[in-house]
Amino acid sequence: MNRNNTWRFLIVVFALVWSILEFYPPGLWGGSVLGRDVIQVFEERAVKQDDAFKAIVAQAKAMTATNDVRSFGNLRDAIGTNDITKYFFYSVTNEANPTDAILNKLQREGQGRIKLGLDLQGGTSFLVELSTNEIASTTGTNAASTNAVERANEMKGILSQAIEVLRKRVDRFGVAEPIIQPAGANRILIELPGLSQQDRDRAMTNIQKAAFLEFRMVHPESAKLLNPNTGELIQGFPEPGYEVLRTQDKDKNGNVTTRAYLVRKRAERGLNGSFITKARPTRDNLGKAEISFELNSEGAVIFGQVTKENVGRLLGIVLDGVLYSAPEIKGEISGGRGVISGGQGGFEDAEAIELANVLENPIRAPLRIVESREVDPSLGKDSIKSGVNAAIYGIIAVAVFMLCYYMLAGMVANVALIVNVIILLGVMCYVNTTFTLPGIAGIVLTIGMAVDANVLIYERIREEQAKGKSLRGAIDAGYDRAFSTIFDSHVTTLISSVILILLGTGSVKGFGVALTIGVAASLFTALVVTRLIFDFMLARNWITSLKMLHLVPTGLKLDFMKFALPAFILSWLIIIIGNGYGIIGRGKDVLGVEFVGGYSISMNFDKAAKESKAIEVDKVRTAVDGLGKGASQVSFQRDMSSGKETLRITVRETGEVQAGEDYAGSVVKLLQEKFPAAKFDKPSIDKIGPSVGAEIQEVAIIAALAAMFCILVYVAFRYEFSFAIGAVVAILHDIAMTTGFYFMFGREMNATTVAALLTIIGFSINDTVVIFDRIREDLKLGVRGSFRELMNAALNQTLSRTLITSGTVFLATLSLFIFGGGPINDFAFCFLVGIITGTYSSIYIASALVLWWHKGQRPNIGTTQLTVENPMTEKNA
Repeated sequence: MNRNNTWRFLIVVFALVWSILEFYPPGLWGGSVLGRDVIQVFEERAVKQDDAFKAIVAQAKAMTATNDVRSFGNLRDAIGTNDITKYFFYSVTNEANPTDAILNKLQREGQGRIKLGLDLQGGTSFLVELSTNEIASTTGTNAASTNAVERANEMKGILSQAIEVLRKRVDRFGVAEPIIQPAGANRILIELPGLSQQDRDRAMTNIQKAAFLEFRMVHPESAKLLNPNTGELIQGFPEPGYEVLRTQDKDKNGNVTTRAYLVRKRAERGLNGSFITKARPTRDNLGKAEISFELNSEGAVIFGQVTKENVGRLLGIVLDGVLYSAPEIKGEISGGRGVISGGQGGFEDAEAIELANVLENPIRAPLRIVESREVDPSLGKDSIKSGVNAAIYGIIAVAVFMLCYYMLAGMVANVALIVNVIILLGVMCYVNTTFTLPGIAGIVLTIGMAVDANVLIYERIREEQAKGKSLRGAIDAGYDRAFSTIFDSHVTTLISSVILILLGTGSVKGFGVALTIGVAASLFTALVVTRLIFDFMLARNWITSLKMLHLVPTGLKLDFMKFALPAFILSWLIIIIGNGYGIIGRGKDVLGVEFVGGYSISMNFDKAAKESKAIEVDKVRTAVDGLGKGASQVSFQRDMSSGKETLRITVRETGEVQAGEDYAGSVVKLLQEKFPAAKFDKPSIDKIGPSVGAEIQEVAIIAALAAMFCILVYVAFRYEFSFAIGAVVAILHDIAMTTGFYFMFGREMNATTVAALLTIIGFSINDTVVIFDRIREDLKLGVRGSFRELMNAALNQTLSRTLITSGTVFLATLSLFIFGGGPINDFAFCFLVGIITGTYSSIYIASALVLWWHKGQRPNIGTTQLTVENPMTEKNA
């Protein structure tokens, strides 16, 4: 093994070991995606078990038998004042609460490193309420003088702002893909996947923080007016316009010192958190955590004036009515930048991160959590099982095809795919990505698309072997000549995925993260891992040739451009009809509950019916969807305090004249008739808004347009402007064609469909760039003939690669379509159409446009310039 390969080998080994450590233990214990119960882990991980320990476990299990939703709380209650540090090898010396610290570690260990979404694992649901009284006072609105319409519009705006702020705060927990939607006039429903007890507590704190920051001046005689021992006013009566606020400084030993200050009741010149544009945790010169912030231009001017006029005085920094620090103003602070320190001991790291988060995303009114529930997986066990099986079948189908078609080279590609999956899982766990079933399906499709790089290399090796080169020479030339194509196709896909990360939120951002990691991993495994294996075998003379099957006969000369014009016209005709039917014919009914909102129905039921499987999520969903009013969302939920369990069904706004409550009522009646053993009663029906809000929809559209613009610039730079136009028009064609077929088959647009459409962008440009790269190569080589002849030759040369790549992705997707139910089936159907149209458009949209753009003239790429007749005037052009 030469020196270069030694380094490559070490890099691959490091990547594999690091990735395995990142996702191990995965948490998929005993074939279940729900992980292990904290009591089970508590019992297994103890280094010793005495009578006291056994008594704790027995009591916790007895409490959980009657209220299994409080497993963590039951264990903590059973422990009580007992010292459990002696039972575990965990270092908790510096922890304020050693018991909770140990339990949090055990709970995270039981959950594993792979974070699962609401559909697979369930999670926690919070119903939060905006304080309407506080809204009136903070906005300066006189409720008596404001009419009902204005008040309703104001509340709607505040509620919408609160939802988007909460979404940004929740996204700081990682790519969590939460569900956040309005529930009534002044309430918001938040559902977060998984969450340990520690994360749940942090989420509750973050959600309820209004983050109302004020900069208030401290009284110049504060020290003289306050008793240094008690912090009370010496004269015994209030100072007009001021109030006593206290800070608590913690030193490095954990000792707390309380200091009192006489602080103004109002922000100086209205200087508050509304002027903050950025806030992030940083460290001072001593390494203590603090919060750095930036103000907008207006705030910077006011801040500069306040600090200039009050040099030597103390400026109180008050957040949600709590004084955090009162630093001395030592001079004018211009530029609108400053820091908030946590006193002598500084902030805890987690506290600094949380405060910076809420400061950057303030809410205009206080929130309070009125209800918290444990939520079961939104997909039933049958749906989860079928989805996971579909993913496995898809991977196996791709691997078997590669092995049969490329033989030994296919086995090498399969090894690279395994490495790809390991690295993909490791990086996704490292960035705290939440795995949902559509996300897992997306990973399978990423793996299918990853085959593309190997196919490109192998087809090049085949061509070089056909020229009579030795195997070593053919492999060297194959990798060298395929590199440019692989690089361009992966970079164009990365452009779109990175923009989705930068601009997207929620599921859009999550999709961008998964796609970016998948593309980068496939690039690494195709160019480094497979080459390393081939070099290893060549060095030991284990192989002398690479045998491969032939899908496309050598020397094939199909005239693709002969049907370009009729195919082009037919495409756009289908697009107009399909999308016209969806938008005009079906109207609002084309959108799912995630986009239009609907009604949430909660019902009590007999617990015995669930235990006997008389009612299950999949059965209930099938029954409700049978009404033909759109797809429903179903889940079991348990109150975290009482343990009482209810069934929650969310149905779409039907868009019909009759009130939505009538449709919701018909759902209740149907379930009572269809599942008599459940004894459904006391239904509550609440109007809810969309979980995919207007901002997310707008961001998704902007991100997609920005991605296409960047692709346009990149392709124009790497190729020629006409190639860039052809590529972008092909992407638009593929999206429009897919939605047209999707609408015509009666399916409704949901969040999963959006992910499929975003996937199509990456797939479409990938295939187009491969064809363009071969056209560019032939132009540079000065291949003889007209531009039309050269283009047909390039299409024939890449036809084998096009069919194999599209075929492997089609196999993986077909598995998801056949075996995956619910949203997976929607995703698969959408992408199946996208695969067909993406393959077709690379030839009859992108390539044809380039030919017509140049009117038959060879573009200024290469060594030979030939002029031919206008192809539009040729017969059947």
